Amino acid sequence: VWWHLMRPHTLTASFAPVLLGTAIAAVEGYELNLWMFLAMLVASLLIQAATNMFNEYYDFKRGLDNENSVGIGGTIVRHGVAPSTIMAIALSFYGIALLLGIYICAMSSWWIAVVGLVCMLIGYLYTGGPYSIAYSPFGELVSGTVMGMGIVLIAFFIQTKTVTLEAVLLSVPSMILVGAIMLSNNIRDIVGDTEGGRKTMAILVGRHNAVYILSLFFIVSYLWIVGLVIIEDITYWALIVLLSIPKPIKAIDLFRHKKEPLEVMPAMKFTAQTNTMFGFLLAVGLLISYLFF
Repeated sequence: VWWHLMRPHTLTASFAPVLLGTAIAAVEGYELNLWMFLAMLVASLLIQAATNMFNEYYDFKRGLDNENSVGIGGTIVRHGVAPSTIMAIALSFYGIALLLGIYICAMSSWWIAVVGLVCMLIGYLYTGGPYSIAYSPFGELVSGTVMGMGIVLIAFFIQTKTVTLEAVLLSVPSMILVGAIMLSNNIRDIVGDTEGGRKTMAILVGRHNAVYILSLFFIVSYLWIVGLVIIEDITYWALIVLLSIPKPIKAIDLFRHKKEPLEVMPAMKFTAQTNTMFGFLLAVGLLISYLFF
């Protein structure tokens, strides 16, 4: 029950960017601090899990979730856990992440505290507050920027005390693919979200166009890396990200031929796996070139 509450299939949106940002720092010649990497990784996972719990709490409070809802933890509507318990766990996760953040700041820069608190606030406001981001057309943009690009650059910064152009360029696909996870979720839930009063991008552009936009997200992510290799900004070993292409193909194929939320659940899983494999393979490609060539 508690494992499902954290929605583990979404946690890759935190894991992959931390790994990638740290790998970029290694490739640029900086000595890595393993404890800083682990602290950043755990803090990011906790914030993501807490964000999922805020989602569970506020969607229930707004009447959006019921026992038949697909893709939720279901801890409240199916297992009878008190909403206040869910909120308490989420806030405790934030508390632990805050303590880890203090350690990270002490070892790097206290400016990270400002950035980290903003990220935590956005995590809460994604579904909390009177104007939740998840109910607007900007969910993909905000989540992609904060969790995709933001986490990569923070992970890079705490190892290097700086941010470079290469780090920014390599974080762009991560930003796009985290946004893709959110878009796939909104495509799956388009009927329920419409009934619940949401105005997501998928609802505004329509399901067909949303699937087309998701396809573009995938295409641009891969072409971005190919482009960086062509202009010789990064090693050709980065092209091993192409090994993950079957995952987005499966996701798009499912979204095109299936519409029921339960039927397209695997498509969201494939989208999350794309983000994980892409970030992992890119990090591995960069490290192979750095260590052996």
